Amino acid sequence: MITVSIVDDEAKLRESIATFVNGSSGFKCASSYGSAEAALKHLPADKPDVVLMDINLGEISGIECVEQLKKQFPDMQILMLTVYEDTEKIFRALAAGANGYLLKRSSPTKLLAAIREVHGGGSPMTSSIARKVVASFQKQKPATDAAGEIKGQLSPREQAVLDGLAKGWTYKQLASELDISVDTIRTYIRRIYEKLHVQSRTEAVAKYMRS
Repeated sequence: MITVSIVDDEAKLRESIATFVNGSSGFKCASSYGSAEAALKHLPADKPDVVLMDINLGEISGIECVEQLKKQFPDMQILMLTVYEDTEKIFRALAAGANGYLLKRSSPTKLLAAIREVHGGGSPMTSSIARKVVASFQKQKPATDAAGEIKGQLSPREQAVLDGLAKGWTYKQLASELDISVDTIRTYIRRIYEKLHVQSRTEAVAKYMRS
């Protein structure tokens, strides 16, 4: 059972997501809050597996809320769920410690898949968000031959996994594309993290794209 907490200032949306989560096998809504202040006060006691965090929450933004929560609870898994898709907010949220970034227009099925992925140690992103992240890293790509330094550490299969992550693919999509199991994908990702000395999908993709 994956427990989920929702932080969003729209009461009807919170209720709708909570109802959907509770009606989905293997999921339970532990709590929901309409402000960052309430979330900061109660989430530590709720101890949800995954937090769904909006950005526009009023006086304290969702990004600031993530930053404060991560300082106290670095292992807390937080998935941004927002309408904003501008590059600045995306990177501010990821820099604050968000584990993934999903747009509210994503389908309920994708939302559940993203919650599972975050809970499993992944960093899901809506495909359009992933493309913005990749494009930004490509613009910053140094005009050097550093590619061999990074890519030389990775096997062809590990590079294929990273290419898929950079496109915003889920573990299930990667497994299907590479014709291997999801557990094998997780094994490859752990190896990639170890080789690149990173701790998240975003860091791994950033380091890979800069090479």
